[in-house]
Amino acid sequence: MPTHLLYQINNLKYRYGEHFELDVPELTIKQGSSIGFAGSNGSGKSTLLRILAFIELPEEGDIRFEGAKVLKNNGGAKRDVTMLLQEPYLLKRSVFENVAFGLKIRDDRKNLKERVYGAMELVGISPEEFARRRWHEISGGEAQRIALASRLILKPKVLILDEPTASVDQQSARLIKEAIIECRSRFGMSLIIASHDRVWLNSATDMVKRMHEGRIVGTGSENILSGPWDHEENGLYTKVLTDGQALFVTKPPHQAAAGVVNPSDIVISVLEPDGISTRNILRGIVTHMTMERDSRDILIEVDAGGLSLLSRLTPSAVQSLSLVPGKEVWALFKASAVDWY
Repeated sequence: MPTHLLYQINNLKYRYGEHFELDVPELTIKQGSSIGFAGSNGSGKSTLLRILAFIELPEEGDIRFEGAKVLKNNGGAKRDVTMLLQEPYLLKRSVFENVAFGLKIRDDRKNLKERVYGAMELVGISPEEFARRRWHEISGGEAQRIALASRLILKPKVLILDEPTASVDQQSARLIKEAIIECRSRFGMSLIIASHDRVWLNSATDMVKRMHEGRIVGTGSENILSGPWDHEENGLYTKVLTDGQALFVTKPPHQAAAGVVNPSDIVISVLEPDGISTRNILRGIVTHMTMERDSRDILIEVDAGGLSLLSRLTPSAVQSLSLVPGKEVWALFKASAVDWY
């Protein structure tokens, strides 16, 4: 079956208050793809996802779904797309009734119990233990997985998830990832996910797009360094991190500009460097490690003074450095490695 375009976005703009504008000149998403959006709070991820879920409409530009322009009352497209919000909302009824609700609304009750139980099992919720439980008798991680089951049972063409692991335990985060990957494989479902957890996002999607101040600024796992920047006499500009360490960058186009650093340009050292010319030598702690699907390299996430940095290393380099989460390291990169947009 040939792959076709699900979404085609052109010259999309959406204003929120006086200081925020979502500006997406062009974006296409193919059938069966799994795409992630990463970025800080206020970068525009949630707004873009709400537009892709047809909850909001752009103020300018147009959005097409399977070739048809999306209008305010485009009910057909809405049936093909479902969205899971960061905070799960459950109806004040049993777990079984929550998962079955969407099917009942569509008057689709054939093999209802079997399908509800199957959806619950897919997200790691035991039907025998949880089906009769009330909405207030479950944990936050369980609630998120039950809310996910209520979407998966509908077998939508597109599943959109906004920060699905923000307030859940590690086991729930793993089970959510396994469930959505399984449904994509089994049903050809397309996934669109926004998350702060870049390591989880990279492991759950095929492509990650970076967002900053309402714009898509890169693809993959690029590090975004945002201003404001202070001028230094040596021609470089700086930003002081929360622990007193400083970032050094080449001259930005303006004081509040954001720069991009490729993870391959960040070197990791387990010994404090001495006598080198590289200006950025940031002490931090390894927080996460994951393997990239395509390259099979390892992405190392380091927290340095509240700044999260990703470095890309080969498996042999990771082994030789004995890197594990919790290890103290130094992240090194040149000021000239920053690309401005």
